[in-house]
Amino acid sequence: MSGSNLALASIGASAPQTQTVRPAPQPKPRARTDHLTGTQKAAIIVRVLLAEGVDFPFANIPAQDQTDMTQALASLRLIDRPTMCAVVEEFVEMLEQVGLSFPENIEDALKLLDGKLDAQATRQLRTLARGGDGADPWTEIELAEDADLIRILQQESTVVGAVVLSKLSTDKAAALLAALPADLAQTLALAVARTETIAPEAVARIGAALAEQVRDKPLRAFASPSTRRVGEILNSTNASLRDQLLSGLEQSDQVFASAVRKAIFTFQDIPLRVSARDVANLVRAVSEDDLRTILAAQDAGSAPTMDFLLENMNKRLAEGLREDAAALPRPSAKALDAAQARISGAVRAMADAGTIKLVSQDEEGA
Repeated sequence: MSGSNLALASIGASAPQTQTVRPAPQPKPRARTDHLTGTQKAAIIVRVLLAEGVDFPFANIPAQDQTDMTQALASLRLIDRPTMCAVVEEFVEMLEQVGLSFPENIEDALKLLDGKLDAQATRQLRTLARGGDGADPWTEIELAEDADLIRILQQESTVVGAVVLSKLSTDKAAALLAALPADLAQTLALAVARTETIAPEAVARIGAALAEQVRDKPLRAFASPSTRRVGEILNSTNASLRDQLLSGLEQSDQVFASAVRKAIFTFQDIPLRVSARDVANLVRAVSEDDLRTILAAQDAGSAPTMDFLLENMNKRLAEGLREDAAALPRPSAKALDAAQARISGAVRAMADAGTIKLVSQDEEGA
């Protein structure tokens, strides 16, 4: 090999070999989600959680949000996997960036601090949350319970009562007048016409004094009166024990026992306290098995209530219940009592929720 050829060969042997460098794979771009609303994205997250077996606490979010979420769940139909992954990634990124979350309003802050604030601070904050500025005494008076204001109107002078009615909202003042004895209501209504000459300073002093009365009202350990609490307890007992306890109460305190009886709502009270037009709603809210059980018992004490329900429900359903009950064995007294208690409990729950309105006992004989 010649010298030149040998040199070329040595250079070729020592020269670095050329390698093909492949670019690193680029991540796929995230699917677009800007066509989705915030509610729709939230609905996708909820759907993913439910698919994974997570029990999402729907009841803890505001009612309007529950409605919007449900509508979004019903409208989305199908979402492709890239879009789902993109929404989940956005959600995870948002959570990673959040340090702390704080209540959105004063009411939520009060719930967070429940049991940690004194009663006066809580009242002032609630006044602020409901639209007051925390300083105007008439805002506190407007938010006071009607019973407290009625007591004030009955105890204070006519001039003070007239000022109170003048400063309250029209609806509040009208409700208080309607609850007062007729002669006092007329006197106060006439006195309102004489409030034009009262100085603003005097009105402010009256407001401050009355707000102090309302503010210093002793706190009650229980939200409901004792008669209602005893009535609710007796509502949950069987009929024989309830009658026995009421009999004992009447021997000890007839006035208290009479008030407790008014607070009690039993299965037998349904024809007297429930409107016929509300029966359809009631029947949808209770178990048909309980209705069959009561029919199968052929109990004389239950007959008026069952007749009332059957007459005012769907005729085909009524006939089906009668036919099914006829084929059942007669239930025990305990089973009958339990079925009646569940139905009367459902009525009370619907009344508390405002789904139905019970006829007051004072209206029954009207």
